[in-house]
Amino acid sequence: MRLVVQRVDSARVTVDGKLAGSIKTGLLVFTGFGDMDQPAVIPLMIRKLIELRIFGDSGGKINLSLKDVRGSILVVSQFTLYANCSRGRRPDFTHAAPPDLARQLYEQFLSELKDTGTEVQSGIFGAHMQVDACNNGPFTIILDSAVVT
Repeated sequence: MRLVVQRVDSARVTVDGKLAGSIKTGLLVFTGFGDMDQPAVIPLMIRKLIELRIFGDSGGKINLSLKDVRGSILVVSQFTLYANCSRGRRPDFTHAAPPDLARQLYEQFLSELKDTGTEVQSGIFGAHMQVDACNNGPFTIILDSAVVT
């Protein structure tokens, strides 16, 4: 499981010109699943995500988590996080989870994320989406379940 996490002042996702989800202060999280991912990795990634200290405190130090600032999360599915570009010019997506598995894991991720009490908005799995964000920093972190502990 891979997450590209951006600290944002606001973010929104639309599908076919209709708003699917939007947040104010919080995290825009592009979410991808690999072909070897299992449901057991989701709670670890959620804990890491909501406890990641990437917001500034009153002294300007990067010391607060999403929970501390009571921020929201906008989750957008993105299988292209598993693109392999090591050969040729066309990305290879063979290590991305098949659509049925990815959908199951994505829905589980959203459900368990909502269970934390965090406000969660999302795009639509498998849809062509337009994402707008006001990135704060910019501040972008990549979390990969293969290396997160």
